[in-house]
Amino acid sequence: MHPVTIAGTLSPWEPGVFSLVIYGMMILALVAVLLFIASWLGEKKINPEKLRPYESGIIPTGSARLRYPIPFFLVAVFFLIFDVEGAYIFSWAISCDRLGWSGWLQITFFIVMLLLGLVYIWRKGGLDWGPTRTRD
Repeated sequence: MHPVTIAGTLSPWEPGVFSLVIYGMMILALVAVLLFIASWLGEKKINPEKLRPYESGIIPTGSARLRYPIPFFLVAVFFLIFDVEGAYIFSWAISCDRLGWSGWLQITFFIVMLLLGLVYIWRKGGLDWGPTRTRD
């Protein structure tokens, strides 16, 4: 028989489907019972001291809204760019035997462009976190 005709003859109450529905209902019931027990047994006293943020025993001072330094974002963007390019190189490595010499030339060109971009970023100071020091 053709797979389409077999799929059309199956009823929704086949043993596999029925047990899957029962399993899903049991999971939902268990989650509901656990949420009810947690809300029933949980402590309900709320005061301002409990609502304060707490970090490793240090009392917070000042605003929590601090600016991140720009070099952090630059390093993050550079990481994402080179990480995606690493995924391309990995996918090339999987199929390098089928690509032949043209694949080798293409990946060599790709890596050379990556290295040129990295050298450019390095020379422009894009990877420097703080102020540059002058050499004696």
